[in-house]
Amino acid sequence: MPHAPEDKKKALTRVRRIKGQAEALERALEAGADCAPVLQQLAAIRGAVNGLMSEILESHVREQLSAQRSIDELADDITTLVRSYLK
Repeated sequence: MPHAPEDKKKALTRVRRIKGQAEALERALEAGADCAPVLQQLAAIRGAVNGLMSEILESHVREQLSAQRSIDELADDITTLVRSYLK
């Protein structure tokens, strides 16, 4: 989780943008929009979520690297995190 105020603000801005995209998708589905625009909106949402996840993942890894831990513990934790991210 981003802890610096600026990073936290950026993450929340991204979440709000994703929320707006999801609401637009909901309206499109309710209106019976064609498949192509719906798929395009879904792709945009997926890209936005992946971007947010990437930033938070990077923040977490950097935080873990600065912690006083053994290399083995750190490697295990980061490997577990990356595996869960790639599912």
